[in-house]
Amino acid sequence: MSTAFAETRTIFESPPARYLDLDSNGMRMSRREFVSVEDCDKRYRYELIHGVVVVSPPPLEGERGPNGRLDQWLWNYHDRHPLGNALDGTLFEQEIDTGVCIRRADRVIWAGLGRQPHPKKDIPAIVIEFVSKARRDRRRDYQEKRQEYAAIGVKEYWIIDRFRRTMTVCRGNRRSRVVRENETYTTDLLPGFELPLAGLLEIADQWSKTE
Repeated sequence: MSTAFAETRTIFESPPARYLDLDSNGMRMSRREFVSVEDCDKRYRYELIHGVVVVSPPPLEGERGPNGRLDQWLWNYHDRHPLGNALDGTLFEQEIDTGVCIRRADRVIWAGLGRQPHPKKDIPAIVIEFVSKARRDRRRDYQEKRQEYAAIGVKEYWIIDRFRRTMTVCRGNRRSRVVRENETYTTDLLPGFELPLAGLLEIADQWSKTE
């Protein structure tokens, strides 16, 4: 996910907000206040990290491009594979309340419910992040989010890293698996679905030339 603006901005107290924008970065808010915000400047992304609003730019093309291709693969699987009904739904830019923070995941997948997911109630089976280059974002993706997602019952957490040319698959607190660029990943959560990592990295490389 993209780097947050003004990382050193002083945290300050404020009355409950009804609108979020770039100047909201560093504002202290409760979970209730954050979810009750009525409007925002849609040029940015908003998360509540340990009680503090973090405002970030939208993902770069090198992240959005492969995310879009993954969406296409998932729905092709759903519509064409005999076991594709294992996929209940998938959304990008989805808020996840981990109890510690309110994260905005690059993509989530619901699987195995056998019905239309309720985005605010059903925990996704799979959460996916496309890693950004900044050290702070990498630490959040590889460490903080892994712990938080495992704690709420996310079954698999995919960290797709176009810089390391890998996808790290975390399953709760068990040892993670690293998928290499020339490998294809499969999971029992989506029987018959295949994810060739090289295909996503190729799209990321193409779009990265425009960044």
